[in-house]
Amino acid sequence: QVQLVESGGGLVQDGGSLRLSCAASGSIRSINAMGWYRQAPGKQRELVATITSSDNTNYADSVKGRFSISRDNAKNTVYLQMNSLKPEDTAVYYCNAEKVFTATWRYNTIWGQGTQVTVSS
Repeated sequence: QVQLVESGGGLVQDGGSLRLSCAASGSIRSINAMGWYRQAPGKQRELVATITSSDNTNYADSVKGRFSISRDNAKNTVYLQMNSLKPEDTAVYYCNAEKVFTATWRYNTIWGQGTQVTVSS
């Protein structure tokens, strides 16, 4: 069974930085794309950033120039460096993996449990 475990969330002041990590565990052979989504109270979950196995990236307009996504394919880990954080970035951040192949199964989509990011003004 494949699981995603996030870490790195917390409380930070306006203008501060945080780095989120998400490691996929299990007998993984490959992962097509990994990414980060977030959900603020009373709002729908939204895309933050994604990265493919060939390092093609995509960002939400609201985080372009402030956030940077990267991945270590050997470790099946994706990172999100968040700089110049704003109170409106406050949300639960979820890690996502698309098309995960193991020795015996293909998972279309896997989600992590989420990590809270709170930016105080």
